[in-house]
Amino acid sequence: MAAMYESLGAKVAMFNQYANKHKDKQSKNPFTSGLNIEKPKFSKEEYGRPEAGSLSDMRGRKANAHILKEILELCEIISHEGTPCRDQPDVIAITFGDIFNIYTNISSKCVGLLLRARKQKYLEFEGECLFQRRDDDVPIFLIKPIEEIRQEYNQRLEEIRKDRNLLLES
Repeated sequence: MAAMYESLGAKVAMFNQYANKHKDKQSKNPFTSGLNIEKPKFSKEEYGRPEAGSLSDMRGRKANAHILKEILELCEIISHEGTPCRDQPDVIAITFGDIFNIYTNISSKCVGLLLRARKQKYLEFEGECLFQRRDDDVPIFLIKPIEEIRQEYNQRLEEIRKDRNLLLES
């Protein structure tokens, strides 16, 4: 019978520890405490990001790795299906209509991935956003060699893995 009480006592202590931690965190929250507490200070890197090591942080890193994989796949398709430009043979071009028709069979996120790949300076195209039918003739240029994009992808994926492993160890 003593083992049962020790187990229950350990559970109660664990719950109390969690409750006290939550209570302390809430007492510092200016939205719940009603006290005039100084606003927390965040660096630019911390602002709008989940607490390092939290489940949200882990999910975000996993999602980032997945998006990187999709961007690489999109660039691979452009590299394979596109045509080298006459004046710059290392730049591969494909029209939006062609990449849209090819890629939407794989994923419905074609336009979002194009925008993200442009932000990462893998691609160039005119306009803020591309729309099916209206922009079918807009050329999309793969401006980095696919080998370089693969190398960057693998390097960034390795950084994400290292960060994830460090978070799991702590």
